[in-house]
Amino acid sequence: MNGWILAATVLLTAGGSAALWGVATGPLSRRVVAQNLSTTVICPTLLLLAQGYGRTSYVDLALLLALLGPVGTLVFARLLADEPADDRPAARGLTWTAAGAGAAVVLVLCAVTGPSRAMVKLLVVGALLISGNVVASRALSGGLRGVRDG
Repeated sequence: MNGWILAATVLLTAGGSAALWGVATGPLSRRVVAQNLSTTVICPTLLLLAQGYGRTSYVDLALLLALLGPVGTLVFARLLADEPADDRPAARGLTWTAAGAGAAVVLVLCAVTGPSRAMVKLLVVGALLISGNVVASRALSGGLRGVRDG
C-alpha cells in the first residue's frame, strides 16, 4: 500500500461514513445532501486510486462521476421542489469542506503529473466537481430560482 491508496482510504472512510450517516438518518432533504456528498467524496477517491494504481481509466470514471453526480442531485432537487421550504437543508460548511478537499486532491495530483494532457483532464474533473457541488448544494437549499419556483 502506497501513500496514494492510503489517502484514498482515509478520504473514503471519512466522507463515506458521513454520507452513510446522512442517508440512514434524518429527513429526505438530508438524504439528498448525503447523496451529493457521496459524489464529491468518491470522485477525488477515484483520482487518488488512479495515481496509486497507475490506471488512467479511473480518471475517466471520475470525470463521468463529476459530470453526472450533480445532475442527479439537481433532478432530486427538482423533484423535492414541492416539499415545505422550512425543511431545506443548510450544508454550507459541508459543501465548502468537500469542495476544498476535492480541490486539494486535484491540485496535488496536478503537481505530481506535470504539464500534460493528463493534467488538463485533472483540471477539468476538478472544475466540474467543485462547480457541480456548489450548484447542486445551492439548489438543494432553495437558492436557484428555476428549482424553487417550478
